[in-house]
Amino acid sequence: MSSNGDCFVVLPANCADGSLIIGRNAEDPESLGVSSEVCFYDVSEVLEGKTDGGASAEPSGDALRVILQKPQPGLWGGDFGANERSVAVGLTWTSGETEAKDSDCLLGTDIVRLTLAVAIDVDAAVDRIGALVASHGNDTSKLNFIVCDSSAAWLVSCSGKVWAAEKVEASFLRLPIGGLAVTTGSNKTSEGLEAASSFAAAHDAEAKSPAEEWSGPKPAGDGSYTQHDMFETLRAASQASSSRAASVSVLSGKGISCHWFTGTPNAAESVFKPFVFAPKPRISPLTQVQAEAELTLLHKLHSQRKPAALEHLRSLEKSCVDELNNYFSLQDHASEELDELLKDCVEAEVKFYR
Repeated sequence: MSSNGDCFVVLPANCADGSLIIGRNAEDPESLGVSSEVCFYDVSEVLEGKTDGGASAEPSGDALRVILQKPQPGLWGGDFGANERSVAVGLTWTSGETEAKDSDCLLGTDIVRLTLAVAIDVDAAVDRIGALVASHGNDTSKLNFIVCDSSAAWLVSCSGKVWAAEKVEASFLRLPIGGLAVTTGSNKTSEGLEAASSFAAAHDAEAKSPAEEWSGPKPAGDGSYTQHDMFETLRAASQASSSRAASVSVLSGKGISCHWFTGTPNAAESVFKPFVFAPKPRISPLTQVQAEAELTLLHKLHSQRKPAALEHLRSLEKSCVDELNNYFSLQDHASEELDELLKDCVEAEVKFYR
């Protein structure tokens, strides 16, 4: 399965509380009937199991807790996620991975999980991706990642076992699509690469700029952009024929970071549910495919929804945003009362679908 994502990133100077906000629409017209899963991994389990590419999940530093979105059931890795150190990683484009599964390499989805499992900041995440590609990249694979923490965003493009990374200097950006995003502006590269040449052109995979540079509410440059604006941006950008699950991470350098997932297709027809790294998070089994099932129950019930349900849920979503923003303005850490935040929101949503 391809792991394409239409990504938007807004840097702290544009955001209401000085956070960095990243939003991603998963895009895959061939997999609209397939559930995206949302899974949480504690430190004891984040590196367990076998990667989908077949290479071993070798530890590199102390393990961290991870929330992970998976583009299809049964994958070891994911296409977007975040860790408890407010690092977020998204896979925005892949090519040539069809033959790579179980070939003693790493898929792009494996790299997302392995990076989040240990990266304490954005620089460590970029270096981790580079090291994993250099050691376990598949010769036929081309990959694009977006990597963020509360202070900065980086683009990382990979081809085979070589890579190049570029720090995002714009105050907001809609990522190029359908190819490698790093051209001549690389700040870090594989050893021996010529930084002045275009990495994407050298590997015959130049990305295209989106037809529209932005969708939905545009950052105004006055520090007023919010997570709700990003929800509307993703909804405006989503297309029913290809848009799958959507996700938003609000990465705070001073307070609590919050990660929002639809877990259902097409952001325009979905609502976002929040997750924070509370002391003992529990998420709902409704966002995971259970034994002998083909879809998550959340996905199945969402597909059977009545039109009126979405209107009511949008109202609840807004109330949830307001309540959490108020909580975050008063608290600098997540307490036990947020342990079941995502679980409660998912289970409240499905009551409107039954």
